Amino acid sequence: MIKILKDYKSFDEVINRKIDDYGEYQVKVNAILKNVRDNGDKALFEYAEKFDGVKLDKLKVSDEEYEIAEKELSGRFKETLKRAKANIEEFHALQLKKDFELKRSNGVILGQRYTPIEKVGLYVPGGTASYPSTVLMNAIPARLAGVKKVFMTTPVKADKKVKSEILYAAELCGVDAVYKTGGAQAIAAMTYGTESIPKADKIVGPGNIFVALAKKAVYGQVGIDMVAGPSEILIIADETAVPAYVAADLLSQAEHDKLASAVLVTTSEKLANEVSVEIEKQIDKLERKEIARVSVDTNGKIIIVKEMDEAIKVSNAIAPEHLELCVKEPFETFKKITDAGSVFLGNNTPEPLGDYYAGVNHTLPTSGNARFSSPLSVDDFIKKTTYLYYTDNALKAAADDVIDFATSEGLTAHANAVKVRKR
Repeated sequence: MIKILKDYKSFDEVINRKIDDYGEYQVKVNAILKNVRDNGDKALFEYAEKFDGVKLDKLKVSDEEYEIAEKELSGRFKETLKRAKANIEEFHALQLKKDFELKRSNGVILGQRYTPIEKVGLYVPGGTASYPSTVLMNAIPARLAGVKKVFMTTPVKADKKVKSEILYAAELCGVDAVYKTGGAQAIAAMTYGTESIPKADKIVGPGNIFVALAKKAVYGQVGIDMVAGPSEILIIADETAVPAYVAADLLSQAEHDKLASAVLVTTSEKLANEVSVEIEKQIDKLERKEIARVSVDTNGKIIIVKEMDEAIKVSNAIAPEHLELCVKEPFETFKKITDAGSVFLGNNTPEPLGDYYAGVNHTLPTSGNARFSSPLSVDDFIKKTTYLYYTDNALKAAADDVIDFATSEGLTAHANAVKVRKR
């Protein structure tokens, strides 16, 4: 049963963010990275058989497989994906940046230019689960940014088939190629390249602990979006919130992972008790109730506070991945929120709207990283290049200042690069 706290000593009691020792996992990940780097496709075939129980003779999805996938899906679901795609495109298109240039009266020109990343590798979890939403949320902003090559890796099981929903979403979003490999080995393939899979300049997309640690290990050789932790939701609610809605929204994240955190902060003790009862009513009806049960019992919390400002203080300190404001005046409360991945305002805005459909991105900072990082966006797929131009007279006017600066840092060659022009 979810814990109800009337008093708490620290935020560590509120949300589970213990830093575990991943040394044993990292050793295994490092061995996989090295094997793929050294042996390419051969290593990927071996890992597919070892980890996924499938004997592959090729990695790239064929044109015929795309055709089969489209036929297997209902027209209703295909239309749903198209509507979600349109919503996501509409929102992310507003994130596109324009080059700018500053021209000073002395002839100096400063500017900034945006260029897309050349090649992006997208990781999509597979196997027993199917996440076409991950394809949409990653491929759409990449394409809007102008990335020239977007390719994808995802694991398969014994039937050797990529889930039809994933393949259709990939084709819908203009993914250039899909490869049948998963886990840390897929991250290695996209980092180093193999006979079948090209090198990426950046790798995006969620995964298990092996995927996360692999991304962390290769960062610097290739760009990554983020190292994501377990899913989180925090709900701020007052007496106007609907207990059944709040319970359902907490469980929507609890079913993700046994380590997921679902937290309610409320000014109403009555609501707290009613939500606790509702969770027990709803949890047994879930298909993933075993996962949700562990999450709720281990990491679930209901915190009763005296006033709304205290609830906001708790939320900002935690900086949750998902934040719902189930309060009478959600927009007024939102003005005081400084740290959160994505915020859902009002009783009619459940978190799954953001996961699938509304248009905002569902790849969000976890583990308190919303204090300093942001949701995945078009910005993650572009590079900023600055440039500058000085005339002869402009350089002469700035020369003494630059020489003094360089000399103060002991970098006399820097100073000389200006001196030789001053002469």
